[in-house]
Amino acid sequence: QVQLVESGGGLVQAGGSLRLSCEASESIFSINGMGWYRQVPGKQRELVASITSFGIANYEDSVKGRFTISRDNAKNTVYLQMNSLKPEDTAVYYCNAFRGYSSLRRDYWGKGTLVTVSS
Repeated sequence: QVQLVESGGGLVQAGGSLRLSCEASESIFSINGMGWYRQVPGKQRELVASITSFGIANYEDSVKGRFTISRDNAKNTVYLQMNSLKPEDTAVYYCNAFRGYSSLRRDYWGKGTLVTVSS
């Protein structure tokens, strides 16, 4: 059971920056992929950014060029650097990690951290 603890959320003005951190309870070498999702009330949780065990990153279109996902294997931590924040980025951000693929995939989630961007 991988435990994930997020930190770094808060209130920021539009155009500002925040960095989210997600620390895993065990080595992320054993995890196939990690990512950040976000959710607003009444909407489905959406994938914002992901990074594979090989360091390949992918981004949702609306955050490309503004957000950067990275990982520090030595610290078992994944980061999400968020720049040029917009009010529509306001959401609860969840860290995700998974092992396995397809029917064998098992997901782990953090409890979430709230990001609020004021206009």
